[in-house]
Order: sequence, then structure tokens, then C-alpha cells
Amino acid sequence: MVNILIGCTGSVASIKVPLLVEKLKSSKVSNCTLRVVTTENAKHFFEKTSLNVEVYDDNQEWDTWKKRGDPVLHIELRKWADVFIIAPLDANTLAKLSSGVCDNLVTCVARGWPVGEKPFIFCPAMNTMMWQHPVTKMNIDVLESWGYVQVPPVSKLLVCGDEGLGAMCSVDTIVEVTEEIINRDQRT
Repeated sequence: MVNILIGCTGSVASIKVPLLVEKLKSSKVSNCTLRVVTTENAKHFFEKTSLNVEVYDDNQEWDTWKKRGDPVLHIELRKWADVFIIAPLDANTLAKLSSGVCDNLVTCVARGWPVGEKPFIFCPAMNTMMWQHPVTKMNIDVLESWGYVQVPPVSKLLVCGDEGLGAMCSVDTIVEVTEEIINRDQRT
């Protein structure tokens, strides 16, 4: 059994989250269980009820915590998950992660992630100008230095009308990379 946690952030590529959930469920990852954590901005692009998996957002973060010793959701999700995939990872959350900011459920899970112990996969998605900004490479270099795996964006006509690099890679590519990482880890 492999527990996969999908984080999604405020990129228009979040419209692909339902497809990502569907494809991971039917992937070669045997007996996988999926959960989704979402930022408030990502919720603009899909209906939580369309995913047919548990979906968590900032509103649930402190529901279970009433007193010292009670569970804290971002810690419980980190303990539960074997793999964390952030798809899409927008420019804002990329910058937050690389600098240690943890001001929402997605970034709190990421900040509490056991670096080097469990796979962390991230799939950037942003406007071409944002992707080309020098700080983006710096942010990505930080995440990769921690051993996080980038599934790079692709070039295409973006929803905003610009054409260029920055679109989230295909859902099939994310599934393939996830399968490879899980299979590799199960062999070791």
C-alpha cells in the first residue's frame, strides 16, 4: 500500500487535478491511496467533490486540535503520506517553499516533510515570464538541493494567451515519474 498526497496550488493548471487523481488511481502503483491538500487559490479551478478522494484545505487545519496532544492535520498528513506530489506548483508557493514559509496547509505539510526520507515531487506551472525570472531558477535549485524531484514545465500556448515555457507537464508524465520513483524505492 502506497499513500500518495497531492498538493495543488493557485495555478490554472489545477484544472488538471481531477485527471491526475483519476490517472494515479488507475496507474501501475498498486494499492495506492490518494488524498489531496489544496490552497485556497487552487480551489478556484476544480470542485472538491469531483475528486472522489479526501480533500483538505486550510479550513480543516485546526479542526482536530483542541488541546495539547491532539492531532495537527499537517503533521498527520505528513505521517500518512509515503509520497508528496505538488502539481501544480505555482510561482508563489515555489518561493514560499524554497524560503521556508509555511502559511497554509500545503506549505505546512511541505515544511514538515522528512527531507531525504520520503519522495517529494514538484511540477512547476506558471506564466512564461514568471518561469524566466531569475528567482525561479534559484528557488528550484534550492528544492533540488534537498533531493526533491522536479518534473519540468513544458512550452505551449498558455491559458493567458502567451506562448512559451511554463505550462505544467502532462498528467501522464507526472504519473510515469511517480511510478518510477515508487518502484525504485520499493526495490531498495
